[in-house]
Formats: sequence, C-alpha cells, structure tokens
Amino acid sequence: MKEDGMLKIVVPASTANLGPGFDSIGLAVSRYLVLEVRRGDEWRFIPRSLEVQTIPRGTENLVFQVAEEVAKQYGCTLPNCVVDVYSDIPFTRGLGSSAAAVVAGIELANELACLSLTIDEKARLASCYEGHPDNVGASLYGGLVIGSHSEQETNILSVPDIELDLVAVIPNYELETKKARNVLPHFFSKAAAVEASAVSNVLVASLLTKNWELAGKMMESDLFHQPYRKELVPELSMVQKLAKEYGAFGVALSGAGPTVLSFAEPGKGIFIKEKLSEHFQDCTVELLKVEQRGSQVYYNMALEK
Repeated sequence: MKEDGMLKIVVPASTANLGPGFDSIGLAVSRYLVLEVRRGDEWRFIPRSLEVQTIPRGTENLVFQVAEEVAKQYGCTLPNCVVDVYSDIPFTRGLGSSAAAVVAGIELANELACLSLTIDEKARLASCYEGHPDNVGASLYGGLVIGSHSEQETNILSVPDIELDLVAVIPNYELETKKARNVLPHFFSKAAAVEASAVSNVLVASLLTKNWELAGKMMESDLFHQPYRKELVPELSMVQKLAKEYGAFGVALSGAGPTVLSFAEPGKGIFIKEKLSEHFQDCTVELLKVEQRGSQVYYNMALEK
C-alpha cells in the first residue's frame, strides 16, 4: 500500500452447511463487510454503519488481530492505519460476520505487507484461524464452495455458477456458535456417520447438477446438527413448514443459526419473502442473492456508499 494510497476491501457474507454439509459447504451471499483503509498515526477502526457500532476500535479489533498474526508469520510489521468499517452483516446470526472479518484481516495484511498471497494460501490461513473452510471459503472465492480442512492441508472446490434466491428469516436474538455447538453429540455410531455423510454427498451432487428438489430434500434430511439445534431456533421448524408452500425447494439453518434460509429458484424469492414476512413479524425477513465474487481489493477509488 502506497503511503498516500487509499485501500478498499469488500468481503461478502456467507452461509454454511446448507443442512448436512456440516463445516464443509459454504455459499457467499449478498451482504458485505467493507473496509476503507488509509495511513494514520495509530490503529483505529471507525464504525460507519449500524451493524458495527459495537466493534472494538483499536488493536483488539478482530480484523487487526488476524492481520497482525498473518504479518508476523511472514516476518512483517504492519504500518499504522485508520479504517472506516461498513457492514450490513448481522453479528452472531449465522451469516458469517466473523469469517468475513477474518478474510478482511488476511486481505489487509496481504496488501499492507505486500505478501502476494495466492487465494489458496489465503484460504489455508483463514481455515486455520476459523477451524473449518466453509464460511471463509465462500467469502474468499464467492459462489458455492465445498472444502475439507485438517492440520496438514486445506482443499476447497469453488463452484461459481450457482444462482438462487435466498430468503433469510433473521430472528432478533443472537446465538453464539459455542452455545450452538454445545448441543451437538460428541460421537456418532458408524451406521449414523455413514447415513449422515451419504446425505451430505447427495446434497453436493444435487447442487452440482441443479436438481433443486433433491437438494431441498437433503437439506431437511440432515443428521449432523439441525435436529439438535431446533430447540435453540424455533423458527427453523416453522419456516420448514411454510416456505415450501410458497415455492421454496429447501430450508436450512444458516450456519449455527439463528438465521433460517429458504432456497428457491431465481425469481421466486420475492413472493416467498412477502409471504414469510406476514408470519414472522418479529424477525427481519430479507431477500438475498448468491454473491458470485469473493473478496475484492481496490486502490485509490472514489469511496462511495
């Protein structure tokens, strides 16, 4: 980053799992974290939209923490910057707000320290930080991603041509991922693991072949997490009952929740949103699209909102 340069980083939100693809399937969606970065005397993060009013404003900010860790791995020190932060990704609602921050931190370090990281290297760093590749993979690559992650390596397949309407029912309460994970079983029997994995495999195949009816069936046949998280997110069962009546082919908890997503073919989402809004007046109901592009970096642009 040049001394007098202006850096802009845009990272899409994401949904993970799509039902049975637990910690391995992600989809980028049309909400965004935006950083506008310029040199300063000290690190400051200035919230510029409602969703980020409570973010830490100094070096305790997650974006900085990630950027600093990445820079240290490569033996670099980051210059001080002032960062204007915009976001319409709700916190702790299952739309990948923390993953977007992790990806933004990696992009920030890459630019400030001139690391020239490849997208696969960024994906490895992000997956190691998050512990799984679904949300961060979607935010980096855009579109649909299918990934695996271990101590040894991270592998992510990007499928950029998936086009869907997504109707998000966003409850007004937060659900921490830790709490949502605590209700899950620690072990599955061999037979249960085989069955659950088969459902996930068929979901992937149906998405790749655009067999939407089968994809929806597999979303609701999940055995890994949704049966256990229903008690934490009562909206899930309610949306599952209603959305298909209005034209959705499938419904899934978005990540750990509490957001519930209805999946529909392009053009059907507007009607579904209108109908679900009537039933969920205490929630925010939004029409989203699949974001085909992953994180983007711009220099010296007119920074308009």
